[in-house]
Amino acid sequence: MIPGTTFVYEGESEGEAIRDEVFVTNETRTVMGVDTVVVRDREFEDGELVEETFDWYAQDKDGNVWYFGEDSREYEDEELVSTAGSWEAGVNGAQPGIIMEGNPQIGDTYRQEYLAGEAEDMAEVVSLNESVSVTYGSFEDCLKTKEWTLLEPGIEENKYYAAGTGLLLEMTVKGESERLELVDITTE
Repeated sequence: MIPGTTFVYEGESEGEAIRDEVFVTNETRTVMGVDTVVVRDREFEDGELVEETFDWYAQDKDGNVWYFGEDSREYEDEELVSTAGSWEAGVNGAQPGIIMEGNPQIGDTYRQEYLAGEAEDMAEVVSLNESVSVTYGSFEDCLKTKEWTLLEPGIEENKYYAAGTGLLLEMTVKGESERLELVDITTE
């Protein structure tokens, strides 16, 4: 995660155009004694900001990328309507999770985030050699994960990652219809 980098994703959710802008800030936040990188994630539906989160990540010596929490804000008509989904590791029983393993193996299952009743995302490594083409480019030997949460039974999505690039594509395979793909990467 290089500060100043913006990843832009576009797609569709339940028939609405969505755009997601993920910006790696140069800010840090200490969570549970660990210095994390702050990443701002802004989601737009039909051009209108609907969610903004500030996520906190850190990488360990084995290459695992840990997720230490998020400050989440949902908007309607430019007004803040909810902070549901916000959590911080070490507060109220919340625990950090792994967002990306340093050495993923098929069948690995791990918790991405945990705050009982609020944030319970899980992932499983499904494949290590997928071919993926998105607007940004074509990639080989991609990692494919299956992701779900016990808080929303019946919804499952697949995500595809390329080494050196990161998330390329996410799409639901069970439940509501959503597809989001990488269209651009810029660096300040």
